[in-house]
Amino acid sequence: MALTVTDFLAVERAVRAAAPHALLDTVRAALIENYEAVEVSLLLADYSLTVLRPVTTLPDAEQSLSVQSSPEGRAFGSQEPFGQYAAGDGAVDLHLPVTVRGDRLGILTVRLPPHRRTPETVAELTELAELLGHEIVVAERDTDLYLQARRASRLTLAAEMQWQLLPARACTRPEYAIGAQLEPAYDIHGDNFDWSTNGENLTLSITNGMGEGIQASLLTNLAVNALRNARRSGIGIVDQAALTDQAIYGQYHGEEYVSTLLLSFELATGRVQVVDAGSPQLWLQRDKSVGHIDFEAQLPLGMFEESAYAAQEFQALPGDRLIFVSDGVYAAMSRAGEAYGEKALSRAIQAVGLLPAAAVPRAILQELASYRDADADDDALIVCVDWSGRPAADPS
Repeated sequence: MALTVTDFLAVERAVRAAAPHALLDTVRAALIENYEAVEVSLLLADYSLTVLRPVTTLPDAEQSLSVQSSPEGRAFGSQEPFGQYAAGDGAVDLHLPVTVRGDRLGILTVRLPPHRRTPETVAELTELAELLGHEIVVAERDTDLYLQARRASRLTLAAEMQWQLLPARACTRPEYAIGAQLEPAYDIHGDNFDWSTNGENLTLSITNGMGEGIQASLLTNLAVNALRNARRSGIGIVDQAALTDQAIYGQYHGEEYVSTLLLSFELATGRVQVVDAGSPQLWLQRDKSVGHIDFEAQLPLGMFEESAYAAQEFQALPGDRLIFVSDGVYAAMSRAGEAYGEKALSRAIQAVGLLPAAAVPRAILQELASYRDADADDDALIVCVDWSGRPAADPS
């Protein structure tokens, strides 16, 4: 039976009309009816990006699949559909990436009879998996089902607060691709990242609130929301830093403060303004060279009353890879008491040079985990930005 556009549209309408908690049941019924699917399942990546977990009413940790060593993980890593024979009758499990603007959420697996596995079917189901991802992001406002599925273990309260504060873990636009990750994923304290984009600029912040546990998380929440409040008023990053500095100082009177690296990328030109207010670092990989970019250090936000801030500039070029790291990365200590340091970090950045931005932070953090003391409890944050830039306008 030939596929028609009607099959795709029928599933699309059903998914868009589904109740937030019933997305999987709805897409399963629609795919069975319109594509003769035999089985349909949904897996979501956990907070540490190491396993894929089934979406069920009562999540079961024993059902988790490894991102590194499973067919589903292969599709998740490559971000390409992957099929495997599932039964003697020739049925095929088609593993489809569930991804939203570069943010890798999980895998939709659809078991199809042999006669329905055609290039047209694969293309349509791939698009429907992306649609499902968008609907999951919206549905998370109204149900905990998908957030629960991501938990391979219980989050600390501080980690719960931090993950709810984040924008996403990846974002892709024609001018750039971003990937980010925090560890320990289930027990993070004060590290955080944030970004926002419009037609002209990308604003990016890397923050590190001092302290531990809920106190660090509360401090970072204040800082991130103060930065957002200032940014959404339409002012530049210098004034964003100044207003956030005042908000933190007004609350803590210099007893607590936040280290921040704040950047504004001009999408049309690659010109970047930077306010360096603390410990987060920027590393640049340009061609085969990797190096730390030094800026004039300014006071952390909230350390003193009404601190003055100034922006510095550098130029991002097409093909540049920018790696942002917190002190929990470059200052991580081994069991022997040796800091991770610049040489080790440089080697790690070079070793992941062929990976896409979304996969880079996790890969570097895995290498770091093999180095640092297993008892270390400092947050480690990595954000990767691959800069493509905007093509120059055709003068003709």
